[in-house]
Amino acid sequence: MELVLAMDLRQNLVVHGKSGMRESYKPLDWGLSPTAEPLGYLDEIQPKFLYIADLDRIQGTGSHDAIVQQCAEKVSRCYVDRGCSAPYDMLNGKNIKNIIGTETGGAALFRYCGGYLSIDVKDGRVIPSGKTPEELLADARDWHFDGIIILNIGSVGTESGIDAEELAHQRAAYGGRLLYGGGVATVHDLETISAAGFDGAIIATALHRGQIPVEWMRRGTCC
Repeated sequence: MELVLAMDLRQNLVVHGKSGMRESYKPLDWGLSPTAEPLGYLDEIQPKFLYIADLDRIQGTGSHDAIVQQCAEKVSRCYVDRGCSAPYDMLNGKNIKNIIGTETGGAALFRYCGGYLSIDVKDGRVIPSGKTPEELLADARDWHFDGIIILNIGSVGTESGIDAEELAHQRAAYGGRLLYGGGVATVHDLETISAAGFDGAIIATALHRGQIPVEWMRRGTCC
């Protein structure tokens, strides 16, 4: 199973997120890296796979496109959520896989071709439609994404753990490539995600707290 390092960017720095409360995100001044400067941060951790959320662009207050492109050149694959709002609103660059989030991608998600759909979930419901993740996964069977990310926004940064039964329902609803992010706390959680048949997990807090070996992030896999 693929392991992906999550990196949230705000005002040119890596910030630590929790529960989707973006106004409270602070520069990541603890953990494995002595710097919150994005390129220096990556040089310290050296992940194989990277997930970037450009919070400024998602919220319409700025953009990190140039930094994102530089970061993407340092990894084998870089998933990028920058608040894409239409099929023409994609970022080109080496190793970049665009993410289209349900939060910002609009109602007509079937218009997109390629990239990854991020099913953004809070309190068990997809933002903003209010559907269950399983309902949207079933809809996505007929769409043209390269894969899907289940992003449990309410659990981001909380290390709250994983619901194995919930994962099983999600995996059963969609046969394509499927990644999970939000609340991963331990190696056991990774084992649960892998056993459910997911293709990857997105983590950050558990890595910085020493729960996940950095060597696994550099290798890009836990098994």
